[in-house]
Amino acid sequence: MRVKPYQTMLASGLAIAAASGAVHRPAVAQQAYSPYVAEDYPRQVLWGDTHLHTNLSSLDASDSGRFTLGMEDAYRLARGEVVEDNYGSPVRLSRPLDFLVVADHSEFLGLWEAVKSGNEALLATDWGRKWREEYLEAESYEDYAALDTEMLTPGTPLDRRSAPVLDDVPFRKNIWSGIGELADVYNEPGRFTAMIGFEWSSTPGWSNLHRVVMFRDDSNKTSQVLPLTATETVDPEDLWEYLENYEALTGGQVLAAPHNSNLSNGLMFTDAKMDRSPIDIAYAEQRARWEPVVEVTQMKGDSETHPVLSPTDEFAEYETWYSFAGKMPPSKMDEKAINRLRSSYIRAGLRSGLEIQNEVGANPFKFGLIGGTDAHNALPDAEENNFWGKFYTNAPSADRMTDPGLSSYKMQSPWKTAELAASGYTGVWASANTREAIFDALKRREVYATTGPRIELRFFGGWDFYRSDVMRSDFAKAGYEGGVPMGGDLTRGPDGEAPTFMIRAVKDPLGANLDRVQVVKGWVDADGSSQEAVFDVALSDKRTVQADGSVDPVGSTVDLTSASYENSIGSNELATVWKDPQFDPHQLAFYYVRVLEIPTPRWTAYDAARFGLKDVPEDIPMITQERAYSSPIWYTPSESDQ
Repeated sequence: MRVKPYQTMLASGLAIAAASGAVHRPAVAQQAYSPYVAEDYPRQVLWGDTHLHTNLSSLDASDSGRFTLGMEDAYRLARGEVVEDNYGSPVRLSRPLDFLVVADHSEFLGLWEAVKSGNEALLATDWGRKWREEYLEAESYEDYAALDTEMLTPGTPLDRRSAPVLDDVPFRKNIWSGIGELADVYNEPGRFTAMIGFEWSSTPGWSNLHRVVMFRDDSNKTSQVLPLTATETVDPEDLWEYLENYEALTGGQVLAAPHNSNLSNGLMFTDAKMDRSPIDIAYAEQRARWEPVVEVTQMKGDSETHPVLSPTDEFAEYETWYSFAGKMPPSKMDEKAINRLRSSYIRAGLRSGLEIQNEVGANPFKFGLIGGTDAHNALPDAEENNFWGKFYTNAPSADRMTDPGLSSYKMQSPWKTAELAASGYTGVWASANTREAIFDALKRREVYATTGPRIELRFFGGWDFYRSDVMRSDFAKAGYEGGVPMGGDLTRGPDGEAPTFMIRAVKDPLGANLDRVQVVKGWVDADGSSQEAVFDVALSDKRTVQADGSVDPVGSTVDLTSASYENSIGSNELATVWKDPQFDPHQLAFYYVRVLEIPTPRWTAYDAARFGLKDVPEDIPMITQERAYSSPIWYTPSESDQ
């Protein structure tokens, strides 16, 4: 046998080492021995709340003047500490969060706190002194709320239009800089990420066009601008211009995430701009650039889809928020009402995006899915058995279920606290627990939403995944090497083959077993109209899809008398490789995954059991079936196929 030169050198080196008694060191390998050195894909999921308010949100969080929990309380609770709520009750999450975005309303940001603390700039104005005087004289909840109403009413002594201090740059800058600096203090790379953000609360005609703005940067950059407010503009295109100017000025990065599309009265995913002109390619590309993610679930309802829009989807009815739109049977909905729904829900928005792309060449609604609580009590809590509500007035009590849902009578609340959903966390596949890594994952849409449970979900699309791939211990490596992760794009495969999708979902270690995994598909047909279908692709308890497409229910172990359940049904983990049986290589399409848990007690059931309630109104739901939503993977035909 011929001896290769490097073998001779190695043998010689070993002999010298043995003779000298030196410690043996292996020859330097051309490639690292550790297989993980070259792996740069995300291998950990991080959990966070991308949408939380504190006492700095003046109008609908701190409006009573009695709400006291601030950013530090929010960060401490998110990091795993015990804090006291506004009434002195201890609160703790089941587990710490990995990151948090405090996103207080930019409109009148910190005003109530400035009034309460006697801010010097505020007291230097007649308007500010009047505010302070009225505040000190107020005694009741209604007194405080009346001050807010007066500020929003033209011609009153507290009319905000006569308050130049609200537009005063030093006054606003002082508050905004403080927010960023406090986030920097609590930001601890590798352990806990405090992302700087705010909410732009555009509400034309009481239609919700709100966006949460999130920065990749620290306060050195974010303090170079002031948050945009809806008192300056309600047009999203102006927000995108603001974001672009921020990046040009600072060299930083920023994005915006719409939320509560379910309350947008059909304006969130409409096919027209704010001036009612049709969406063109420039608008579509700009929107997709600045809004890479959308909040699909939160306390004010779930926005995935609506039973009227998805009548064949048996799980479409989930935490649907009817109060603002009014609940009416589908038979009484006219086409106008249905069109408003169609432009308000996520799945329909994704479908509309394909239709617009088919017409103008770009998809304005190409977004990933995230969840945020939108809690206004500084408590980032989305746990059914640990639910502190949206406002501090929704804290646990025997009668909160039937209480008005809003904290202020001025809004003439049309809903009850029972309608709130304990919902809204985001899972992020990131390479590190840092602002930069989490922001980058949001930008590439490698994120997903859950209604609270920390279900681990991975979703890859490619052309030649096999069942054995998802069984591999390093299946994620196969996913990245052979395809794209959630949020990615597929183009034409070999010989028009249908795409295959590799999916694995693992239950929350502290939560319920899994019922099933579904793939939701949307596509544009030959007429340019979009369609949708839901496929059951992985089922627990050895169930199968029947010939008519139905699946036997997983059952229920819920005991409402004790607000408990058993993990005696369902699966700890569901994994599959699925191939689209209806694929047409000429059609634009998207695919996303929905994972369902087995039925569990809703927060209302925990309240009923803990407070011994006997006469809960029958229309209040007591059982839920929580879920996770992946970001989509899109398929675009090659030009030769179109």
